[in-house]
Amino acid sequence: MRFDLPRPLTPSQQYIALRSNPICEGHGKLRGNILTWNFLVTPTPLSRLYHARIEYRQGKAPAVYIDQPDLTILAEGRKLPHVYEQLPTRLCLYLPNSGEWGNWMRLDQTIVPWTALWLFYFEAWLLSNEWSGGGLHPRVRDRSDSHKPKRNILISNRKRHEHAR
Repeated sequence: MRFDLPRPLTPSQQYIALRSNPICEGHGKLRGNILTWNFLVTPTPLSRLYHARIEYRQGKAPAVYIDQPDLTILAEGRKLPHVYEQLPTRLCLYLPNSGEWGNWMRLDQTIVPWTALWLFYFEAWLLSNEWSGGGLHPRVRDRSDSHKPKRNILISNRKRHEHAR
């Protein structure tokens, strides 16, 4: 018996799904195989309104950004938790290559609600300084890291081999 993986959804198919779903009312554009979708999201009825943006290229993981308000300003000097980048603020919504999200899944049924959930935990973190959203935290990419040598990786591998002896 042969099981085929579901077919990946194209950016055009994702665009149609996003346009038709009222939970992610917004606007977007398709350019070649790249979809950009802008939408407003509020995690609770008492929450502020956030301007979110999804960038999706077929064959790649979707990237989700919060364009307004500036989350780093709301954090008052604290490093944002559970993000790939501080500025622009790119959210970490799932563990890549774990099967939690795949390119056959609709963005409007996964990434959009996960964005609202991430913002819910972000608002709680603003008050408590505790991240309750779970998940594995990626290393925050700092633009100043790009020129630093990656010696720490080599050193940690050497230490691992020394301990194994």
